[in-house]
Amino acid sequence: MTTSSPVPLVSQMQRKQLTYTPSPWGDFFLEHIPCTPSQFLSMKERAQSKKEQVRQIVLETVATSNLIQKMELVDTMQRIGLDYHYKKEINDLLCSVYDDKDGGSDNLYITSLRFYLLRKHGYGVSSDVFEKFRDEQGNISSDDVSCLLMLYDAAHLRTRGEDILDNIITFNKSHLQSLLLLENLGPEQQDEVQCTLETPRFRRVKRVETRRYISVYEKKATRDATILEFAKLDYNILQAIYCDELKELTVWWKDFQSRIDLCFTRDRMVELHFWMLGVLFEPYQSYPRQMMTKFYIIMTLIDDLYDNYGTTEESDIFTAAMERWDEEITEQLPTYIKALFINIRNTTNKIEEELRHKKNKHAELFKKLVIDMAKNYHAEVKWRDEHFIPTNVEEHLQISLPSSGCMHMTNLGFISLGDVTTKEDVEWALTFPKIIRGVCIVGRVGNDIVSHEREQAKEHVVSTVQTYMNQYEVTVEEANKMLKVIIEEAWMDIVEECIEHKRPMALLEVAVNVARTMDFMYKSEDAFTLSFSLKNTIASIYVNSV
Repeated sequence: MTTSSPVPLVSQMQRKQLTYTPSPWGDFFLEHIPCTPSQFLSMKERAQSKKEQVRQIVLETVATSNLIQKMELVDTMQRIGLDYHYKKEINDLLCSVYDDKDGGSDNLYITSLRFYLLRKHGYGVSSDVFEKFRDEQGNISSDDVSCLLMLYDAAHLRTRGEDILDNIITFNKSHLQSLLLLENLGPEQQDEVQCTLETPRFRRVKRVETRRYISVYEKKATRDATILEFAKLDYNILQAIYCDELKELTVWWKDFQSRIDLCFTRDRMVELHFWMLGVLFEPYQSYPRQMMTKFYIIMTLIDDLYDNYGTTEESDIFTAAMERWDEEITEQLPTYIKALFINIRNTTNKIEEELRHKKNKHAELFKKLVIDMAKNYHAEVKWRDEHFIPTNVEEHLQISLPSSGCMHMTNLGFISLGDVTTKEDVEWALTFPKIIRGVCIVGRVGNDIVSHEREQAKEHVVSTVQTYMNQYEVTVEEANKMLKVIIEEAWMDIVEECIEHKRPMALLEVAVNVARTMDFMYKSEDAFTLSFSLKNTIASIYVNSV
């Protein structure tokens, strides 16, 4: 038993405490049944038949010499959410597109689509392919809206120093904005332009884009009825799987809540599952989604305890207990904090045991990441209490990126891939290489921009927004504008790492997915904390079938 002096008791009334909005979902998913077992079985049987019919479409397209047909099929399959069924066929098809060096070189739309698809999949394609399309003023654009959108999307797969792509984005952003103002687009085109300006295609969360694009594709005159029907069936099947996961998680979470007073924290179990679904969406990844959801529930509990409720002394002791994985240290703490530690420890130990049972060779990483995040949050407490202000944004990022949780989310995604991931891959991610650092910047800076005003209204660690304001003596608006440039540069680094292909593309894709979810959650506000803004999107993923 520890002999340290007990921490002075702080009454419930004396504690600082934020009041968060309750979960919009409550126990909804305990009772929600998107389909009956017989309906689910019927959907799976029909989907299997459609899957093979679509496979024939893919194979016939692979065999053709029609380049644009090949590329548009791949693009459609990805946007409509069916590409994961045909990974080998699509890889073969992209290889043939890459080997066709001509690549429709005199057609801007074909050149843009080819550049987009190949770079997205890690192929090194030079941006020089766009040089021949410059006009007399040196700009590259099009009066065809579909071509313009494809060009704009392709240019966002840029790396640092690619001036031609930077210019395409700058010039055509204004062009697209002017098209919206003219109001002479059809409703479908207007929606597509608006969506592209808000989030370029490469950065969209897959399942959110799938739900949106099924409705778009259904209205296209060129739609393939078989592909559309399979996409709808597949979407509804995955929706039923996700709802089963949420039912299991709700049972677990209610049990967890029954053991501890959690009045101080954000209840965001459903939102966290949605977040993890953005990283790993495939049906066989059911356990990883639940495992990762539990990880981030634990992280939210620790973050809110340290940030909004516990005292500095309590956070010191709690962190020491986490580092040593020792319940005895918590004897000095209030009962509810001790109970929190015990339940976090028990949950973590159980997940580690489950991973070992599943023969996951990285099982011990789960606990390691839990402890590491607790230490990162504790470092922020010390930073806050010492009123530490970094001298510049780079210094801020050096010490604030670990607490974004993005490296941890990526590494948990890595270990969920099983034998694809090696020990070297895991250790590589722990060093915050360029792609992981880029993902963390998208999350950290994006969060700071939308949360700055709310979080600075209370005692809180200095944000990158404040740091930039102090560094350059500028306004909040000016700081936000320049921080968005830093986010854009982070995306360039992410793209560059994918092209350099130093790790398997399956791993790099996990990192990109984490960045996509960060971009989505912090697009215009902190949608995790202010979760009612996510309600319609979550309903479209889990509740409203296609």
